[in-house]
Amino acid sequence: MATIRRSTVGLLILDIVSVGLCFNLALYLRGLQTPVFLPLLLPLLFCLVAIYLIDGYKSETDLMSLDYTSQHSIAVLAALGATLLLTFVFVPHGYELQASRSVILFAFAALVPVTLAYRRIHYARALRVREVRHVVFAGDLASCLNFKQECDKVGIGYPVIYAQVFDHTNSSAPPFPSGVQIDSRDFESILTEIETERLPVQAIVLRESSRSLPEAIAQRLMRLYFNGVPTYTLELFHQVYWRKIPLYRLNQTWLFQEGFPIAREPVFERVKRAGDVILSALALILTSPVILLCGIAVWCEDRGSMFFTQNRVGRNRGLFRIVKLRTMRAPRPNDSRYTAEGDARITKVGRFLRVSRLDELPQLWNVLRGDMSLIGPRAEWDALVRDYEQAIPCYHFRHLVKPGITGWAQVNYPYGSNLEDTIRKLEYDLYYIRHFSFLLDAAIVLKTIHLMLFGKGR
Repeated sequence: MATIRRSTVGLLILDIVSVGLCFNLALYLRGLQTPVFLPLLLPLLFCLVAIYLIDGYKSETDLMSLDYTSQHSIAVLAALGATLLLTFVFVPHGYELQASRSVILFAFAALVPVTLAYRRIHYARALRVREVRHVVFAGDLASCLNFKQECDKVGIGYPVIYAQVFDHTNSSAPPFPSGVQIDSRDFESILTEIETERLPVQAIVLRESSRSLPEAIAQRLMRLYFNGVPTYTLELFHQVYWRKIPLYRLNQTWLFQEGFPIAREPVFERVKRAGDVILSALALILTSPVILLCGIAVWCEDRGSMFFTQNRVGRNRGLFRIVKLRTMRAPRPNDSRYTAEGDARITKVGRFLRVSRLDELPQLWNVLRGDMSLIGPRAEWDALVRDYEQAIPCYHFRHLVKPGITGWAQVNYPYGSNLEDTIRKLEYDLYYIRHFSFLLDAAIVLKTIHLMLFGKGR
């Protein structure tokens, strides 16, 4: 953990130094007074927050990936936009950076490759020297198998060790299904290896159970925890590492145990609604020519309707009529309720609109009306919701808030095409509702821009 903290602090210091160097270099090249430090607090703050929102300081983030590269670039450019807005609209005259817009533009343009370069170097070095760290799972075998499958899906990248807690009669590995490879050992022997630093661990994960841990094991776990070994319940691991809430922990009273601030505190709703009205009205004005041109293109292809409308379920299970640009031909009685990859029903224009997410723009009208929010769970078709509520316990929790054009599930999980996908997306939706914050909303916006530029749609 100390290594992780040093890594985070190191990147933070490098970012601070880079902002200072890039801005002062831009000022020098422009022939303006240098050095400048105090006025750089504003762009520095925006830059650090933007990078934090895309997990640019987390050791688990793959800083070499193309996805991170694009998200990092978008984040720094978003910081550029915020700096320009505040510098030339809200900050009083006399602020040093108001002397030249080109200084701000040049500095941020330089920050993109510079901050990316040392992150890639740091990550490459870390990969070369990083020891293999394990995740120790203590619980029942079925839960361990589900956990291993989830690790493989999400790509956590750490070997999983199954810790046998209660079965001391047989120290041999339990009968895992064919093709599943998990190291299995007695929990006490694992703890001994951790205590003697022979087994490096990323985390110890404890499956919640009605059975108490043996007192000796509980005491040893407590000592390891206070010595800095990360230890989580399975539910907390889901929230910290995967930022979702596992459905196995949900029941009808869980809502009242955990508390949902977004549902209980009216201040959240009022501030969010004010932002929705202002931003959706402005976006509608700016994008109305694009919506019109896209609508004409839809009509020209098959002379059908420009728009698609459908009943969707909103907050408190209220129905509303969603509006989108039409991307598919008119439905037939035997058509599937889901859209498949390469679906023949999607028109040529519609395929472009889906990939670019331009088909979503008319939903700004739903936001302005108050049916939806800019950010929230996906608005689902009422015919599907009836099925989901019968098949998925506590599915109705997602209707505590207004649905959104984009949301935490939409940026973390691909388009759902079956009940299993719906369950996985619900876990992300509930995390958003449980952990709502304006910083989380900002992170969703940055990830949405990334998806619009580089993602694939249906």
